[in-house]
Amino acid sequence: MSKARTDPARIGVVVYDDVEPIDIGGTVGVISMARRVLPAIESVVIARAAGPVRLAGGLTILAAADFATAPPCDLLIVTGGAGWTVQVEDPAMLAFLRRQPKGRVASVCTGALILAAAGVLDGLRATTRRSAAGAEAAAPLDLLSRHGTGISSAIAAVVEDDGVVTGGGVALAIDATLYLIGRLYGADARDEVARLIEYDRAFAANRAALGHVTRSG
Repeated sequence: MSKARTDPARIGVVVYDDVEPIDIGGTVGVISMARRVLPAIESVVIARAAGPVRLAGGLTILAAADFATAPPCDLLIVTGGAGWTVQVEDPAMLAFLRRQPKGRVASVCTGALILAAAGVLDGLRATTRRSAAGAEAAAPLDLLSRHGTGISSAIAAVVEDDGVVTGGGVALAIDATLYLIGRLYGADARDEVARLIEYDRAFAANRAALGHVTRSG
């Protein structure tokens, strides 16, 4: 990329108790590194209440905004983690997601199940983590259709359907965030960020093995 884009873009990252820290690295961390070549991009961490949020493994982060005070965002990414089982029944979380323009909403890992519970994925194709973990009785990918209506599950690194982007499990949060950066700034900028974080080969390999599925509504 010969010249850094200067278009401002804000990506909101939605968190809650027991989000996996790797999802923070795969979203906020990637966006932070992207600022080296895209200085106008930024992220804001959003939670039910601003302030401390306890992640899985005992790490605590600070959410800058709550659902009522969240600034306007070009994109909103819902993160994943064991806490998704609580969030699919949280009226405040679901109402917040329902208020968002559909084409600006995305998820990584089991964040897709929260989108499904909010009705955002109804009638769409989507992806999430493929394997059950811990106390989960079934693979999250198999649970998508139970939390929404007419959802078609897909094994893929990234799925975009009718403007809604869902990413696969855990480390594929990086792939989904790169995909979203590409949607905002173009493929050249996306690939430059992938090279910067030394993920270009993994990004290409995951795309070749799992694919990026795009479908228009």
